[in-house]
Amino acid sequence: MLSEFQETLLQSVQAFQSTQLVKNKYENVLQHLDSGILLFDSDGVLTFINVQMAKLLELPRQSLIGCNLLQLLRHPYLSRFKQKKIARIYRETIFHRRKYHELIDEYGRHWLITVTYGDQMDGDFLLSVKDVSDYKQIEQTAYQNDKLAMLGKISAAIAHEIRNPLTAIRGFIQLLRPHLLQLGKDEYARIILMEIDRANDIIHEFLNSSKPSAPQKTVVSVPSLLKDTLLLSESEALMKGCEMRLQQINESLLVSIDVKQIKQVILNIIKNAMEAIEEVQGDHAGMIEIGAKQEGNYVNISVKDNGNGMDKTLLTRLFDPFFTTKEKGTGLGLSVSYKIIKNHGGTILVDSMKGEGTVFMISLPLTHQV
Repeated sequence: MLSEFQETLLQSVQAFQSTQLVKNKYENVLQHLDSGILLFDSDGVLTFINVQMAKLLELPRQSLIGCNLLQLLRHPYLSRFKQKKIARIYRETIFHRRKYHELIDEYGRHWLITVTYGDQMDGDFLLSVKDVSDYKQIEQTAYQNDKLAMLGKISAAIAHEIRNPLTAIRGFIQLLRPHLLQLGKDEYARIILMEIDRANDIIHEFLNSSKPSAPQKTVVSVPSLLKDTLLLSESEALMKGCEMRLQQINESLLVSIDVKQIKQVILNIIKNAMEAIEEVQGDHAGMIEIGAKQEGNYVNISVKDNGNGMDKTLLTRLFDPFFTTKEKGTGLGLSVSYKIIKNHGGTILVDSMKGEGTVFMISLPLTHQV
């Protein structure tokens, strides 16, 4: 009788130990997920938080276990930004029954938040947070490529239809110009011809934005490329009271590029930087810094200015064809630049904050002299 009791007790202990081992194993898995995990029980008390979530909140794990939501929001080291986001998620989950949320944090990263609750959770609330910044970047790139492809179809259909009548109008105006000159109205002819030429320039830029010509590549050193490009901008920068500074760059960095196209991209970015500086100049000393450094098999060329900067809404549309904030801009310069860099197997990114200036980063594959 006693031996049967001891055997049953031993089996119970072994079963408990086995269950505990399984529990520890799964808890260890949850602790090291790349997603943040929070678990609140049916009373609203935080019973589990993994390492990743503690890092995201920038709070020590042990100070959070046992807290309810109100205590979490009142944590002395929780930032005001995170307090607002947590409160918003709670409000939308409880009152609007939303289970999926997307937000951008103070560092510009995109997060997908999923809240699981209901009968399957026995009253508990499971909240998981995943960084989806890379997916958003891929989505944005695909969206941009789709728009450029559509732009190409439109331009192919209408470009010649516009150019042909413009050419005829220009020819007739030139024929009429001597008669207008006799009437003292030559100024009219000059203005008409100038406006027709401007329309042709816009059409040309429009066509290039949809399908820039294939790169005619040559191997050049990055320092010489940037020095030559700066020489083309120095006089304009001087007139606008803007200092340009080229950082020290490794002479061995080589790229295989269409020099004319890449210069076009960099000059366009520099011109935008000058205009951004003009908006806030006054006593403000304008500065454009250009540099380049190797990152793996790529070289990152940066153009940084201390101009007016841009807000996040503007940044999301920056490479859209025809989007511009300039009174006389066509909105094609940066969309053309995007396409040129893509055709070279590179990427172009921008980081900016209103009132803090802007940084453009062009990444191009390095090459080796054969």
